[in-house]
Amino acid sequence: MHYIEGGRPPGAALAAPGCRDPRPPRESVPVELRGVVYFATESALWTGGRAFYDPDARGRVFARAHLVTAGQFRDIAAQEMYRAPGTGPDLAPALRHGRARLGEGRYETLVCPGTLDGLPVLTFTAPWALGDVPLNAPSEGYLRQLAAGLLEADAWDGAAVAAYLAGCPGAAGRWTAERVAELLRE
Repeated sequence: MHYIEGGRPPGAALAAPGCRDPRPPRESVPVELRGVVYFATESALWTGGRAFYDPDARGRVFARAHLVTAGQFRDIAAQEMYRAPGTGPDLAPALRHGRARLGEGRYETLVCPGTLDGLPVLTFTAPWALGDVPLNAPSEGYLRQLAAGLLEADAWDGAAVAAYLAGCPGAAGRWTAERVAELLRE
């Protein structure tokens, strides 16, 4: 919601400007996608590794799908690309081809991994794959934010979310399911 309404999430270093249209999503539902979420590079917002999605890697991704307008999605993507709302990407190439590489930077590749109830599922990630960059463990604040969002989907319990996030490349070996579960209780 900070990307939609604007503001600084708890534990984050920076605030988001928000979307031009600050209405909340019409619906938010849990989804499981094919692929892998992994942590790499260094987040200026959270410190530690950022979450990226590799739709071509073998695995399963826990996620939430938020039904937002195309304009809101473009504004959210623009914010992740260090651009101002209103300067977001054209969604048509990703919707037409399943993927559109817009630049070399992180979160500058749009991916459409399928549809849900007849609507396209659209997200953004890096142009590189899981094995192309060094992994970097995520920060406590970031993991807490991700875990809380997955729990709000009400599809997985705390143990499943903690095990899932602790097993993601970049977190695996540095975070345990027990420690991620502790973050949720703190």
